[in-house]
Amino acid sequence: MSALRKWLLSGLLTLVPLVITLWVLDWVVSTLDQTLRILPEAWQPQQLFGMHIPGLGVLFALLIVLSIGALASNFIGNKLVNWWHALLHRIPVVRSIYSGVKQVSDTLFSEKGNAFRKALLVQWPRDGMWTIAFLTGQPGGDVARHLNGLDYLSVFVPTTPNPTGGYFVMVHKRDCVELAMSVDEALTYVISMGVIVPGGAKALQAAEASASAA
Repeated sequence: MSALRKWLLSGLLTLVPLVITLWVLDWVVSTLDQTLRILPEAWQPQQLFGMHIPGLGVLFALLIVLSIGALASNFIGNKLVNWWHALLHRIPVVRSIYSGVKQVSDTLFSEKGNAFRKALLVQWPRDGMWTIAFLTGQPGGDVARHLNGLDYLSVFVPTTPNPTGGYFVMVHKRDCVELAMSVDEALTYVISMGVIVPGGAKALQAAEASASAA
């Protein structure tokens, strides 16, 4: 029974990540393949090739994104984009949604964006309890004025195991510890609920030895 249990766990550890990865990839490809529906019926892959070819939608979606990016990069396209932004900002309900989404996307995808620049260690939700957080910037505007010019940092505290949710807080710089790990490593640490330690088994052994010595 001990051997069977070991084999079962080994099989699950091997297959579960693979199955979930394949499922996510299949969902992404299937979703992007729906973009082919905007083509005229005569240009549909089923009509041209007589069969459905998975993945063509991915290439088509990539082509659309590149085309829009190229158009928005020139003078005329930039004017059209600005006109489109101005139009959306005049619609009452759409304005609030679009503005928030655009600010987030500009922060995440802009080359000058400040999203998740560093991994930090902060005390949350109370003193004596520590968690992983990510530096997003510094308070500004009226918020900075109410903080009396003190040296605060804007940080995002993700939830586990789903880091897409979390809390935005402003913490004094002296209460933040900058970690010697990349943002990707810190995200992996959060998602795995601390099971996957950045640096591998050697880092975990060193941490356990340090805790035992203390």
